[in-house]
Formats: sequence, structure tokens, C-alpha cells
Amino acid sequence: MDLALRIALTLGGLLLLSLGFGFLTDPVTAGADFGLAVEGAHGLTSVRSDFTAFFGVGGACFIWGALARRSDPLIIGAALMLVTLAARIVSFTIYGEFGGFVEPMAVELLLGVLGLIGARVLPDRAHSQSA
Repeated sequence: MDLALRIALTLGGLLLLSLGFGFLTDPVTAGADFGLAVEGAHGLTSVRSDFTAFFGVGGACFIWGALARRSDPLIIGAALMLVTLAARIVSFTIYGEFGGFVEPMAVELLLGVLGLIGARVLPDRAHSQSA
């Protein structure tokens, strides 16, 4: 179970890192995949920097926490996902549904919950195995 959790967290982290890399290298296409029309240097810079930071830091936190069995980066990654999920729920109540709204919410919920579980379970297991 411990290994499966670490693998799932690492795979989730890799997914987030790949999304961040997409925003870093091609913000127009990556933005369009997220429903954004990116125009001009200001828009390109904002999307490239903000989304790369969000997905890159989130992904790095999940990978670091899973591999090092550390709760602090897992809590940060989980918080990023769960705050994003909460904002999507608010947006859903305001604007209603649209095509493809469920999938990102499912990923955010899954990663958020896995991050919190990992933060609770993995450090305890690391200490009990070294004793």
C-alpha cells in the first residue's frame, strides 16, 4: 500500500510537471487547452510564469514528498489542488457546467486527497522502518 501511494503521488507530480512544462514552452497552446486566449507580451508572460509556477511547484512537491517521505511538501501540493478544486466549485455554481469540467475536478480531488493521506502516512512509516 505504501509503495502504491508513493507511485500514485509521483505519477501525479509528473503529470503536473508536464503541464507546467507545456505552459513554459508553449503558453498559447497550453492556455488554449485550459480555455484561455493568450494575447500579447503581457498575457504570454503572465500565463507562462503563473501556470508554470503553479504546476511546477505542485508537481515538485508531490514528487519530493513521495520520494523523501515528507509531509510538508505533500501538504503544500494537496493545498494547491484542493484550493483549485474549491474555486472550480464556486465557478461551477456561478456559471454552470461546460464540456470537460469534470475531469480536472476529479484530478484535483484525487491528488488533494492522496497528498493529505501521504502527508499523514508516509513520514510515520519512514520512522517506524528505521527503528
